[in-house]
Amino acid sequence: MIRSIESSMYQQNKKVQVVDLNLVPYQEAWDVQERLMSMISEIKLGNRKAAFDEATLTPNYLLFCQHPHVYTLGKSGDSSHLLMQEEFLHTIQASFFKTNRGGDITYHGPGQMVGYPIFDLENFYTDIHLYLRMLEEAIILTCQEYNLMAGRIKGLTGVWINHESDSARKICAFGVKASRWISMHGFAFNINPDLSYFSHIVPCGISERGVTSLAQELGVDVNEREVKEKVLGHMAALFGFEVIRVPRETLISQNN
Repeated sequence: MIRSIESSMYQQNKKVQVVDLNLVPYQEAWDVQERLMSMISEIKLGNRKAAFDEATLTPNYLLFCQHPHVYTLGKSGDSSHLLMQEEFLHTIQASFFKTNRGGDITYHGPGQMVGYPIFDLENFYTDIHLYLRMLEEAIILTCQEYNLMAGRIKGLTGVWINHESDSARKICAFGVKASRWISMHGFAFNINPDLSYFSHIVPCGISERGVTSLAQELGVDVNEREVKEKVLGHMAALFGFEVIRVPRETLISQNN
C-alpha cells in the first residue's frame, strides 16, 4: 500500500470538494479547471504575505465527468498519432484538442470515467511522481475489487490489465499538469466506452499494446456510479482526505 507523505511547514486542508459534472464538453471542463487553478494560485500568493496562523486554507477539488467523443494531445505528444485527417473527425462526431497536460494522445467519450483533481499538493505532499503513483494505485485497487489483475509497467504511465504479460492492455490513462504545486487534468478510466474510437489513434503513443475496459474484461456492462464511488473511496484513503460533495450548480455559480 502506498502511503501519503505530509508537509509539516504548511497549513494543510484535508478536505476535497467532489463535483460530478456529468456529460460535459471538453473545453467547458478545461475552463472550469483553469478557473479553479487560478483561484487557488491567488490564495497561495496572498498567503506569502500572511503570518502562518493567518494564512487562508487552499481548497481542493475533484471533478468527475464524461465527455462527448474527443481526442486530446499532450504538450509533448506527436500529432501523427492521430491516424486520420482532422476533417474526418466530424464523420465520427468527434473533436480534437491540443492541451497543456503531459502525455501523448488519448480518447475520451461516453462510458469512460474522467477524473480531474485540482489539488494544492502542498496540502498532501510536494512530489508529482508520488502523486501520479497514488492516482494509479486508486485505479489498481478498484480493478482488484472486480477480480482483475492490474498494475504498472516500468517506464510507462498508466494502469494495465495483466501488466506482467505480453498481452498487457491499458485500462486507465493519465496526463497531468502542475503549477505552483496545483494539479489539473488527471485520468481516464475505461468502464463502458466504445473501444473502436481508439483505433483512430496510437493510444498514449504506444503502438505495441492494446486498450481495454472493465466491460470488455468482465463481459458485461458495469455500473458506472458504483465504479466512481470505489475510485473515490480509494483516493480518499490513499490521500487521507475528507470528501465534501458539492452540486455542479454550486461550483459553476461560485466560479462565474
